[in-house]
Amino acid sequence: MRVAVTGASGFCGSAVARLAAAEGHAVSCYGRRPGPVGRHIPWDATQSLPDFSDIDVVLHLAAAVGDSRRGDFHGVNVEGTERLLAAAGDRPVVWVSSASVYRPGPYDGPVTEDRPTDRQRTAYGRTKAAGERLALAAGKVVLRPRAVYGDGDPHLLPRLRKTVRGGFAWLPGPDVPLSLTAVGNLAGACLAAHRWEAGAYNIADDVVYRRDAAVRAVLGVPVRHVPAGAARLVAAVSSLRREPVLTPYSIDQVTDGLVLDIGRARARGYAPLTRLC
Repeated sequence: MRVAVTGASGFCGSAVARLAAAEGHAVSCYGRRPGPVGRHIPWDATQSLPDFSDIDVVLHLAAAVGDSRRGDFHGVNVEGTERLLAAAGDRPVVWVSSASVYRPGPYDGPVTEDRPTDRQRTAYGRTKAAGERLALAAGKVVLRPRAVYGDGDPHLLPRLRKTVRGGFAWLPGPDVPLSLTAVGNLAGACLAAHRWEAGAYNIADDVVYRRDAAVRAVLGVPVRHVPAGAARLVAAVSSLRREPVLTPYSIDQVTDGLVLDIGRARARGYAPLTRLC
């Protein structure tokens, strides 16, 4: 196929572009910077419509990410989606969203795709939810991974490393179950999902992790707990800074116990191959 990958210079996008090339597809990387393979098609999601005239399938991973107050979240995640969908027309589009679109917990069990996608606490979550609503209304496939990890991860691992002090990883609240998504599993889903029925699909590893065990495996240090309330107070103060070290959203990520039900994706043939531990 002739595959367009947006955001191919990023962590997830580059993994998707590499896998597409390895599977023998002709890859075009759309974005401000070149991707790791294929040809580079300059595109600014906040400014213009991409040219997909010689493309068969569009895999959309370009996004404004993070939980700070900086960044053009609406311009990229919502208006950029409008431009992409207008350019794609009837072509298959796989729109990579996030489990951050789900209504915040607590959760009483695995979360399925019909859980409400509102009341998000960050601009990232709100604009990803708005963007995916556009994609779903257009009859496209939406993927919802959670806490994507792997080689070259610029987000999750650096944040976890900041919890280490005195030879321990200090985490808020008690141990909880959670879902994680290996970047290779996400890439595999992206390359397969253009053949799936339109709609939203949770994408995660095929195991429910325990938070403390996963952190020990990644960081190689024991875990100690601090009261969640105290951590939230510190995060609330820190979030007032221009570049906060700790935010309420980052506390949620390690305390809410979000487990994704991946049954819908499995029914379409999704078979995750990679596990953290």
